[in-house]
Amino acid sequence: MRKIKHAKIVATLGPASDEGGTIRALFEAGADVFRLNFSHGTREDHKRRLDLIRNVERESGRPIGVLIDLQGPKLRVGTFRDGPAMLVEGKPFRLDLDTKTPGDASRVALPHPEIFAALQTGAELLLDDGRLRLRVERFGPDFAETRVVVGGKLSDRKGVNVPGVVLPLSAMTDKDRADLDYGLALGIDWVALSFVQRAEDIAEARELIGSRAGIVAKLEKPAAIASLDAIVAEADAVMVARGDLGVEMPAEQVPSIQKRIVSACRRAGKPVIVATQMLESMITAPVPTRAEASDVATAIYEGADAVMLSAESASGRHPVEAVKMMSRIITHTESDPYYRSAIDASRTQPRALAADAIGSAMRDITGLLNAAATVAYTSSGYSALRMARERPQAPIIGMTPRLATARRLALCWGVHAVLCHEVVDVPEMSELASRTALKEGFGTAGQTLVISAGMPFGASGTTNLLRIAQI
Repeated sequence: MRKIKHAKIVATLGPASDEGGTIRALFEAGADVFRLNFSHGTREDHKRRLDLIRNVERESGRPIGVLIDLQGPKLRVGTFRDGPAMLVEGKPFRLDLDTKTPGDASRVALPHPEIFAALQTGAELLLDDGRLRLRVERFGPDFAETRVVVGGKLSDRKGVNVPGVVLPLSAMTDKDRADLDYGLALGIDWVALSFVQRAEDIAEARELIGSRAGIVAKLEKPAAIASLDAIVAEADAVMVARGDLGVEMPAEQVPSIQKRIVSACRRAGKPVIVATQMLESMITAPVPTRAEASDVATAIYEGADAVMLSAESASGRHPVEAVKMMSRIITHTESDPYYRSAIDASRTQPRALAADAIGSAMRDITGLLNAAATVAYTSSGYSALRMARERPQAPIIGMTPRLATARRLALCWGVHAVLCHEVVDVPEMSELASRTALKEGFGTAGQTLVISAGMPFGASGTTNLLRIAQI
């Protein structure tokens, strides 16, 4: 089953996509990776969905990636005595650690001492996804006296955002650690880490995960953008989580931040996912708005590895139609002559390393010889990633003897992952590449393949071989 699009689709599963037939339909419509959101549902729900995904994988003969999205630390206010309280612009409002006393229009509990520890006079607090705004006038280790800047109704346990402040919080709560252990035991492929503020957050997760799954850093806070290059270097992939970014910074800044993140990931050769509200209207409507179609296309023109559906496929009325629509937008955009010009223009110079030199040479040779396909024989996925960094015109066949690698490569731009046996020498590798290209429909007899690999075979991160072969 060969998919002709280069960019991948991440589809979130939920109540609207809970059956094996729907998951199969989502995969056939163009989904490459399925997201299990651990902010919602039970562990039993997620296990059942994962089992259904693996059934589809076995029946289709194609590796499918599975990403678990950890909830992360959710900062919330406490409860109110008489239902939602009306906060009035210009009036004072107090936040404190007193969780025993219900809130009212003058105060409410904020059971997060780490927020008070990080505050400064004049700092702003955003409540209920930014709908209400407070400015700090005075604070201590257990309270903050604020002034209401933007008022409105505030109800129980609404979220709190502190833009521009690096909070002394781990990116993982006790719940996240337990969910992570559970997900790793099930054999998931990617872990999305919420609330990443700095590279150390990823290093902390890496100690727990090791090499059992790839780490996706979700960039949701302005503080993360200040450490962008360090985070990209530490992570295995990055997600542009535009929803929370749009809460903590002005909406007009989000498009340029998205472009900056995509560019940083392409420069480093790390997969990047653009997420949140891509086809939002399809939660209820059978077709997207023209602005949403343009939004998806913009991410593709920028060279994003993947675009993601959230509620559209998890709880919307038209989950399969949303994936089909996204796939059609990707395919049409990639067939536009301007797409190749945009991709080539945004390419950055490779590093002075053997793997990057191989990738760059592969790109040039592929174009010069009009190769039918490029082939990366890879154990860890590294060779395929270096090829994908160059965004070659020819498709990339990622041949690997490891199922875990094949599943992870489902997220990577342009890579058609194929499980194969271990090879012992270069002639066997070339022969296997030719047979695979024929079998998977990427070329015909006599056409050219450009093959990369690492010697010795099976050693991770040793891309040092480039070979030209004929099918």
